[in-house]
Amino acid sequence: MSAWLTRHAQTSIGSLGRLSQQKFATLLTVFVIGIALALPACLHLLISNAQMATGSWNNAVDLTVFLKRPTSAEEATRTATRIQQRRDVSNVEVITSDNALKEFRRDSGFGSAIDALNENPLPHTLVVTPAAEFTTAAHLDSLAADLRELPSVEIVQLDTAWVNRLNAILDTVRRGLVVAAALLAIGVMVIVGNTIRLDIQNRRAEIEVTKLVGGSDAFVRRPFLYNGIWYGLGGGLIAWLITLAVTGILREPIGRLAGLYGSAFELGGLDPKSTLILLGAGIVLGWLGSYLAASRHLRAIEPT
Repeated sequence: MSAWLTRHAQTSIGSLGRLSQQKFATLLTVFVIGIALALPACLHLLISNAQMATGSWNNAVDLTVFLKRPTSAEEATRTATRIQQRRDVSNVEVITSDNALKEFRRDSGFGSAIDALNENPLPHTLVVTPAAEFTTAAHLDSLAADLRELPSVEIVQLDTAWVNRLNAILDTVRRGLVVAAALLAIGVMVIVGNTIRLDIQNRRAEIEVTKLVGGSDAFVRRPFLYNGIWYGLGGGLIAWLITLAVTGILREPIGRLAGLYGSAFELGGLDPKSTLILLGAGIVLGWLGSYLAASRHLRAIEPT
């Protein structure tokens, strides 16, 4: 076992030394692999951060009930009391039209335009919070339907409807990410395989001599497999650096945009697990591409 490990260590270091002798060609190959791996990694970051940003919103299952304009504040309070008596409702908050107008004037920046209005255009509003055990989609739809039947109710809006739409979009993007990652993985294997094929052709005479003295295909193939591993590892590191740079460039503007919406969200980068997966994927794809190429082309080389 010690001799086997020593031989593999020597082969891996030797293959790294050969690659270092062709710095420009090696860097080009590594950068191409890194760009190919960085694309799905950046898409993964996009989806992960979008899920983080909407994670707390998924728990916001309140229903906003807009009452008809002629409804008085007293009638709004009675309606809220009636809704509060339901066993599937945890809390009902009454927002009068005057309070809603004050809040809109404070947050919208249209104070002078609002002062020019002859009357308050906003209706009384009820914010209905369902009980914890009645927050499934079926219960929420049933509660919304019952609220719409109340005589003083104009519109019932389920605040999580747009979040569900966003989640559906993210699911679609996630499936597209899987397809893109599969295609780019094949591309990485083709890049590594073509590079290994050229390396085999350049060392054809050396391979023939090795086989002539009894070297097996597995023995001859071993340094090329390590070449593929080094290509994949280098590409994974380049992809990690690209995603790190993209995160650093976008963190400040995204944080500023989130601040305008009153959110403390910050763009996150690749976590240690995702980083290890990225590097591991590069190594596996590099090894697999080199294995397929070396196995195919070495069989065609025989000493004469």
